[in-house]
Amino acid sequence: MKRIIILGSTGSIGRQALEIVQRTGEYQVVGLGARRDVDTLREQTPQFHPQVVAMTDAAAARRLRADISPQVEVLSGPEAMRELAVWGEADLVLVAVVGIAGLLPTLAALRAGRDVALANKETLVAGGALVMAEARRTGRQLLPIDSEHAAIMQCLRGELVSGVRRVLITGSGGPFLRRPLESLAQVTPDEALAHPTWKMGKKITVDSATLMNKGLEVIEAHWLFGLAAERIDVVIHPQSVVHSLVEFVDGSVKAQLAPPDMRLVIAYALRGEARVPLEAPRLSWDQLTLTFEPPDPARYPCLGYAYEALRIGGTMPAVLNASNEVAVEQFLAGGIGFLDIARSVRRAMDRHRPVAAPAVEEILAADEQARAHAATDLVS
Repeated sequence: MKRIIILGSTGSIGRQALEIVQRTGEYQVVGLGARRDVDTLREQTPQFHPQVVAMTDAAAARRLRADISPQVEVLSGPEAMRELAVWGEADLVLVAVVGIAGLLPTLAALRAGRDVALANKETLVAGGALVMAEARRTGRQLLPIDSEHAAIMQCLRGELVSGVRRVLITGSGGPFLRRPLESLAQVTPDEALAHPTWKMGKKITVDSATLMNKGLEVIEAHWLFGLAAERIDVVIHPQSVVHSLVEFVDGSVKAQLAPPDMRLVIAYALRGEARVPLEAPRLSWDQLTLTFEPPDPARYPCLGYAYEALRIGGTMPAVLNASNEVAVEQFLAGGIGFLDIARSVRRAMDRHRPVAAPAVEEILAADEQARAHAATDLVS
């Protein structure tokens, strides 16, 4: 039985992963971690019997401690997720926490000789060089829990990377694909959260509306598959059925199709690229219509900023990510407008002087500085 630790067990990906765990009966849950969602973690603990739980919010951890079995160890504080990632004996660590908080636990899990299922874009965006180097050094697997990168992996099975001309990452275009450009300044948070096909967390849903999520996925793909920016394209595909395509040097193309259901991606990663029967929607082939179009740079400036950050490299992708996180948070709180998200990212990138080959401390420092500057800019 595979032993698993789940960081971010109370979020959308974490809950769906536990559904897979429960359905298959193939896993022993060693540990569960969350930021501050005491109610959900309190329910999960007696259901899955972890040896240890972790909460980065110390007050939340104290509340949880009072409500669960004294046999369960409780970790708390800013180091809790990193400590959880290396706790006891585990085969696989699922990193489903949000933001740069996933970087140190991912590195720690790899160094501890554990495979990592990564449902955190920011870890590879900010620290891709360090993470991939650690995975190569330890010989551990890094399995993306992301529909686009899982699709690329499936298309590449049995193929040589040298035979790849380019990969095409698909995106729905979000809720504003057809909305007049002049009206985007009036977009509300509720409108941005009304994704046409996927059910996701708030931050990634807003990123889908700006297409920053595709920009982050381009940077991820660069690290996962060793492809230059020029060999990674983004294409708008409103139906969200084709999750990515790979074009080969002979002109042939492979595509992976599936209903927009993250459980398929999670199960595929957790089982080491093996498939498990799921009660998931099936594609209706007789009613299937597939359309593709290039993204409009004027509608989605954040996508261009991500390509720019990738080409510059060093600490610039960390700054791209950090400034975007702060801006999205402010937008959801009603503090700034929708178009201010891209403007904030642009200002942060213009201000930053990147470090070319950063250590993890330099990445975290760039992230922290970008957040501080972005928060100041948005308040002023």
